[in-house]
Amino acid sequence: MWDYSVTLIATDSSAYRLLPLRFMRMNSGHDRDILLTSETGEYMHITDPQLQALCRFEIKPDTPFYKDLLARHFIYEQGGHDPVPEMTAQYRSRKDFLFQGPALHLFVVTLRCNHTCQYCQVSRAPLGGSGHDLSEADALAAVDRLFESNAYALTVEFQGGEPLLAFERVRQIVEWVSERNVVEQRDIQFVITTTLHHLTDEILDFAKQHRIQFSTSLDGPALLHNANRPTPSRDSYERTVKGIEWVRERLGHNAVSALTTLTSRSLEQPKAIIDEYVSHGFSSISLRPLSPYGFASKSAHRLDYPIARYLAFYKEALAYLLEINQQGVYLSESYASLLLKNILTPFSSGYVDLRSPAGAGTAALVYNYDGYVYPSDEARMLLEMGEDGLRLGTVHQPLPELLASPVMQALLASGVAEALPGCSDCAFVPYCGADPVEHYARQGDPVGHRAFSSFCKKNMGLIKHLFGLLQDGDDDVQRVLLSWLNRRSYADVRFPGYGG
Repeated sequence: MWDYSVTLIATDSSAYRLLPLRFMRMNSGHDRDILLTSETGEYMHITDPQLQALCRFEIKPDTPFYKDLLARHFIYEQGGHDPVPEMTAQYRSRKDFLFQGPALHLFVVTLRCNHTCQYCQVSRAPLGGSGHDLSEADALAAVDRLFESNAYALTVEFQGGEPLLAFERVRQIVEWVSERNVVEQRDIQFVITTTLHHLTDEILDFAKQHRIQFSTSLDGPALLHNANRPTPSRDSYERTVKGIEWVRERLGHNAVSALTTLTSRSLEQPKAIIDEYVSHGFSSISLRPLSPYGFASKSAHRLDYPIARYLAFYKEALAYLLEINQQGVYLSESYASLLLKNILTPFSSGYVDLRSPAGAGTAALVYNYDGYVYPSDEARMLLEMGEDGLRLGTVHQPLPELLASPVMQALLASGVAEALPGCSDCAFVPYCGADPVEHYARQGDPVGHRAFSSFCKKNMGLIKHLFGLLQDGDDDVQRVLLSWLNRRSYADVRFPGYGG
């Protein structure tokens, strides 16, 4: 087993009682090789003898170790300070997303696209194809669903295919939302996920008027990007870079962000990919592995790789990122930043895949081009595998009805990590999620079997590596990690400072 969660009975002579805790052997070679975590996400690195003494109720009240355990809510004293109010506040902060409705609303305005990416997760439609665009009636109904959410901050993201090929529908939705928001008074952010190949002055003028952000894909240097994301004109990289420069020129440097998707050939070039992002002045990079959906699954024999190979790549890439950040280049890895927030603060990162209960449906909704509603983009992509069982309903059903659908009931029943086999006793569960859609896609079961779960292996590997850096990394490494957490430059973080 990776770790244990135990219930022990104290003797009458014990000075303390145990609060809920989990522990894991990290195999770090360090004397303090046991990671101890609490229900609220507090953690400590302790030795084997300390763990044994703790479980035998032998820790002496006058020791620093005892005081640390008490302060971090691993133990409490009967008749002493009541830890429940503080723990309740911490737990409420960590799970505060439960008090909000879906905040991310994805509008799939078209399936049409000019790319032929081998790892693409959706069926592409030809540029001039018909029947693959979101209708006006469905778009208007989706806007109604958007405002039925009680979330104050709402993100409206346009996806495809290539959403700029259906820009008139994008324009219409933005104008409807903006008009409604005069009364609703929500904090609205618009994002277009696009190749940037179909930008025009008209589109950029509209984006500037409505403060629309752009998100694009940049897979690395020209040869790698063009191999991963081919177009008939064979100039995908050149047009993407031109689009990035054009957006920045018109809307500002931070108006465009980029993501990289890692194929097997990508894993051979960690430094080259990172150098590409540095050369274009990006402040973050997302080193995300392939997803098991749509066309990506059909191309797996050419593009996919074992999760162990991805973890080896990630550790090499992260070491290089830590190195260049110390040299004055700010470039954070976005997934590491999310995990650090979960580990080092009492707040959730809010990232859908790292939520428990699961974020599919409760945090995000997808309005597909055909008028159907899905709990996540990944659930929509399962259509390409011949699976439509994760539909919530149509855009013409009220939001409460969609969220009470049998699909949502099944996802939530299998989406509480603290109650799942293989997760309930894991020391990393306060920082991780359940992601039932991922397990449904890979294993045909939303609960899945954690011993064979790529999601579990990935997160276990990354969280364990980050804990190792937090424990054993030198001051410079810890300053970089803290700079990512606070979105400040390395030079602005003068002192490292982590507990545990």
